[in-house]
Amino acid sequence: MSDDETPATEKEGVAGFMARAREQAQSQAKDAVNERVQSRTKDAVNEHVVRPFEHAVSGFAGNAISEGRLFSVADAVSDYQLNEIDVTDTTCEFCAVGCRFDVYSKDGKILGKRPNPEKAPINGISTCVKGKFSHSYVNSDDRLTQPLVKEDGEFREASWDEALSRVAEGLDEIRREDGPDALSFVASSKATNEDNYVMQRFAREVIGTNNIDNCNRLCHSSTVSGLSSTLGFGAASVGLEALEETDCYLLTGSNTTEAHPVLATRIKQNVKDNDADLFVFDPRKVQIAEYADQYSRVEPGYDTTWLNGLTRYIIENDLHDEEFIEERTTGFEQIEETVQKFTPEFVEEKAGVPPEEIANAAETIANADSCVFGWTLGLTEHSHGTENIYAIANLALVTGHIGSPKSGVSPFRGQNNVQGGGGDMGPLPNNFPGYQPIADEDNRQKFADAYDMAVEDMPDEEGYRLTDMFLAVAEDDLRGMFIQGENPVTSEPNSGHAKKALEELDFLAVQDIFLTDTAEYADVVLPATSSMESNGTYTSSTRHVQLVKRVIDPVGNAKPDWQITKELAAEFGYEWDYDHPSDIMDEINDLVPIYGGVTHERLETLADGDGLQWPVWDEDHPGTPYTYEDEFQTPSGLAYMHVCDTVEPSETPDEDYPLVMTSGRVLYQYHTGTMTFREEGDMSYNDRSFVEIHPDTAAEYGVSTDDMLQIRSRHGETTAMAQVTTRPSEGEIFIPMHYLEGGANNLTKEEPLDGPARTPEYKVTDVQISLADADADGAAVRVSKPDAADETDADAPLDD
Repeated sequence: MSDDETPATEKEGVAGFMARAREQAQSQAKDAVNERVQSRTKDAVNEHVVRPFEHAVSGFAGNAISEGRLFSVADAVSDYQLNEIDVTDTTCEFCAVGCRFDVYSKDGKILGKRPNPEKAPINGISTCVKGKFSHSYVNSDDRLTQPLVKEDGEFREASWDEALSRVAEGLDEIRREDGPDALSFVASSKATNEDNYVMQRFAREVIGTNNIDNCNRLCHSSTVSGLSSTLGFGAASVGLEALEETDCYLLTGSNTTEAHPVLATRIKQNVKDNDADLFVFDPRKVQIAEYADQYSRVEPGYDTTWLNGLTRYIIENDLHDEEFIEERTTGFEQIEETVQKFTPEFVEEKAGVPPEEIANAAETIANADSCVFGWTLGLTEHSHGTENIYAIANLALVTGHIGSPKSGVSPFRGQNNVQGGGGDMGPLPNNFPGYQPIADEDNRQKFADAYDMAVEDMPDEEGYRLTDMFLAVAEDDLRGMFIQGENPVTSEPNSGHAKKALEELDFLAVQDIFLTDTAEYADVVLPATSSMESNGTYTSSTRHVQLVKRVIDPVGNAKPDWQITKELAAEFGYEWDYDHPSDIMDEINDLVPIYGGVTHERLETLADGDGLQWPVWDEDHPGTPYTYEDEFQTPSGLAYMHVCDTVEPSETPDEDYPLVMTSGRVLYQYHTGTMTFREEGDMSYNDRSFVEIHPDTAAEYGVSTDDMLQIRSRHGETTAMAQVTTRPSEGEIFIPMHYLEGGANNLTKEEPLDGPARTPEYKVTDVQISLADADADGAAVRVSKPDAADETDADAPLDD
């Protein structure tokens, strides 16, 4: 039999693997159809097909898309002989779970991705829809491939020499006229650790300012602020073992199945196979709640209330770990006193959680052998977000569930490198790389020596936080910005305010892979490489530092971010001795103790399946799967409990704005859509914004699914399509954060900000709604939605 005649299921390599997986999926699909065809839609059948299939083949990805799309890798690869295809292992460019894949490419085109468990310590064989299939953006026709400069309001192509010269002139003119602090820099949580490190170096050494920040400010900066001042590190204390094997979970503010599907799969499997307890506290009934032993619906903005209520119940009923508290913490007496007002009755009145649910959760968590406390932006994106983190950290400390392999805190990070590039590498206004405060004279001396600077020239005043940068423009205190790989027109609170600030700048440079909505305001646009064209490292939510490898050559005349920054520094007369990102990492491990043992060579030679989690103190150190086993990373070695007793959110409903809007992510989109909006498969599910509204609220306002709604807040307005669903509570609506048109940030506010972290209040915005313009017959205008309309109906099975 020739190769062409060999049955697909008997072929070797990826084609055979995928063909056998296809056959298994088809068999299971038939069984599911026979069982459920009378009462389930095709999408529902796919949901029931995938749950057993996801562990056998590729995890969540099969659950998320059609069978034909699932096997596109096999279809693409079948056009070539395997020995004609390039295979490169690299780290995923979407969320911060830290999944790794083998990427198949040919002649500069991405053919597909396949998980290789030997090189994937976190995800093994599991994947999600975006990670596995959303890669065609790399070869999109509208990639930036040449620098652009604006003349008379229009862009034209320019050489690199001209573009970099224009950027240097624009920045230097402002610096000479008003000083370095009239400039600010926005680094990218999507870029590598090495890219972000050199960007902070450029701001401090070349320009002379600490005005550098990144989108971590908008999401988990309150996590960093709260955990670092309580425990020592502003990061997860546990790794994958805890997420897979703990006895109990408390998840809050996390749409885990849509935002972190691979983690959700591990949690669900532990709940199913090992009977782990799962508690979900959230204003919206997200899909992970369907797997919970208890789902508690909470009022948006009242997280300190119910968390303090749990802590009070545990203390009042002598369920706290007295030995742990005595030996390893300080501040318990103040906590014991301040939580007294958070009685079960008070918690129910304010947060909406019944006393019996507080009691059940408190008793189960306190009596569990181990517990993981997990959260995302629903807990952090508040004007008192740091207090929310204090509250959940206090709960972990009171119960003693921290410092062991299966117990601890686990913030799930949303962008691929927001942990490393957004924090560890120091693109922050108050910290050098490694969270070393700029206020410390010894730190300034160390970095000044490394950069061959006089310490007097190293800036010592804290810079602007991200949203404060936009506020400073309005006050004429900031005149120029350099934005790398971020799209604040869509991601900043109150998009209208962000647009106005960008319009008022005297100079704006943007470095990105596409001409984003933000780049449209720029004077110069520099084309950067995508993840598939880059070398370096990313750091995951679980502190794994992993290699990113170039799969294809840069498209057109695009360049890696670090190289662009190096060449821009040369325009100012600085010659940096970097020839490869590995050189940058060597400098990092000299200056950043928690990365002291991280090198590209070591990461490349790790045993199959092994990871390296910081802190890695030296090249003989094995890394740290979980932290705080013996002591906390504080001056005393003790954890510091902080009082947190704020009750009300920054605004509450009234007659004019009677509803509360909250916001979040959806499965098929990523951040502001720069990459996923160019993916046909993703857009077939969520090609526009929408408004989830409870049936009772919808009936009150005469709203039906697919009606176009006008939504107004005290800060802005927008229109979006209604989806009637029981996911939000009555009196609350949900709008995704990914979209500019119809998106949540047309309605959110730029002030007030969280005190310590300066995080905006994204999760509580009071709104009013009305039907958009009616047609000639007086009926509400409706629009058709793609076939997956039921994806936003909580009563229908959901893709996770």
